[in-house]
Amino acid sequence: MILKILKTKEDYEAALIRLEAIFDSKKGDDSADELELLSLLIENYENQQYPIDLPDPIEAIKFRMDQLGYKQKDLAKALGQKSRVSEVLNKKRKLSIEMIRKLHETLGIPSEVLIRDY
Repeated sequence: MILKILKTKEDYEAALIRLEAIFDSKKGDDSADELELLSLLIENYENQQYPIDLPDPIEAIKFRMDQLGYKQKDLAKALGQKSRVSEVLNKKRKLSIEMIRKLHETLGIPSEVLIRDY
């Protein structure tokens, strides 16, 4: 296969078929470089055609709390008081810059997710 920028759905589908054919290539194989380049081309096409938007900040907080087994009282240490946590999680209070910093540090949520409007 001649590698080129994927511009159409047909290009993309052909690239996926070729990727599947050479997927088990090992380093040093003739097709190993082709596999790596083809993966990058496919990723680029998917990022352009099927962009994934950042999640809602509050949903990201709830999801991360669930992952960590946190309750509202656990976030009160970062946000001040349990009532404030409740207001934030119910979208009755906007996140301040200080809250965003503390949530980023406490939960490890990227700040670009937390600063989004909701």
